Amino acid sequence: MLYLLSFLLDRLLTPPPQAEKVAWLKGVTYAHRGLHGPGPNGTTLPENAMSAFAAAIEAGLGIECDVQRSSDGQAMVFHDWELDRLTAETGLLIERSAAKLAQIHIVGNDEDTIPSLRQLLDLVAGRVPLLIEVKTRPSTRIPAICLAVRRMLEGYLGPVAVMSFDPRVPRWFARHSSHIVRGLVMSEEGSRTLFARTQRHMMLWRAQPDFLAYDISDMPSRFAGAQRRRGFPVLTWTVNTPDLMERALRHGDGPIAEGAGLSRAARP
Repeated sequence: MLYLLSFLLDRLLTPPPQAEKVAWLKGVTYAHRGLHGPGPNGTTLPENAMSAFAAAIEAGLGIECDVQRSSDGQAMVFHDWELDRLTAETGLLIERSAAKLAQIHIVGNDEDTIPSLRQLLDLVAGRVPLLIEVKTRPSTRIPAICLAVRRMLEGYLGPVAVMSFDPRVPRWFARHSSHIVRGLVMSEEGSRTLFARTQRHMMLWRAQPDFLAYDISDMPSRFAGAQRRRGFPVLTWTVNTPDLMERALRHGDGPIAEGAGLSRAARP
């Protein structure tokens, strides 16, 4: 009974987006952190690097990227909180300015340094759809990171969406920039108890998203399927095998894929 009530409250508290606002999300394969991995002539294309984004554009793929703030409030494209795994530097990204981050090379390709969101937007220039995952922690100043992203998106005319695991992010955009497509990233983490299912509904109500980006390991999902039938596009991540790609195409609207999840034709 409680679960049925949750679905009824979904209709009341989180109406679906207008179809024309989110139609572009569907039927696209998104390169997870760009088309990273082996590149042409024995080179390596690092994740979230300009070379990987350029390769995705060349292959006709959409792009998914990660964004967090520099010490001076700029939106930078990088996944990890620490610099250690992907660069020769150590420490937290947020402790460096945008200018200093722009000088740090990413391991795997001597030509790639940590890009800003502005650089990525200038490269994409509306040619392919773009998903921007906003990285947060409990201590993250949500208005600050959301404003940093919104400033970069002012005047951008291509298909673009912001999304986050943190429901505070899509909620902020719903309140302050409702014209920007916003998504909630979700994972059931193997928990399908009544309490966990209710929590998912509460996150939806809080986030007020236009779409969901759902963990492929949870698909098919009763929750995701119900929202999809209501008109919310459901993207799936991280699709990294042919079997997962088949599942993503069967139960979702757009795979966020990498590695073996992408066809060889997608490789440069």
